Amino acid sequence: QVQLVESGGGLVQPGGSLRLSCAASGNIFSIATMGWYRQAPGKQRDLVASITNGYGTMYADSVKGRFSISRDNAKKTVYLQMNSLKPEDTAVYYCRQILPRDYWGQGTQVTVSS
Repeated sequence: QVQLVESGGGLVQPGGSLRLSCAASGNIFSIATMGWYRQAPGKQRDLVASITNGYGTMYADSVKGRFSISRDNAKKTVYLQMNSLKPEDTAVYYCRQILPRDYWGQGTQVTVSS
């Protein structure tokens, strides 16, 4: 069983930055593919960014150039650095262990508003 605990969400003004963290339990983090997803009210949950165990990354078009995903295997933590935030980035952000087995965190709220 893997537990994922997100932190770092909050209220930020447009143009601001936040860094989300997701700490994982268990012993397979270093081989896992990890992802960040988000879900705005009334919308589906969408992939924001992912990172493989080989540090390959991919991003949704809407966040390319503004968000950066990274990982620290020693700390069993995946990060999402979010810059130049926009009101449309407002959502609950979820951490997910995509592979080798599917686990989700409980989410952290990010609100971008003046």
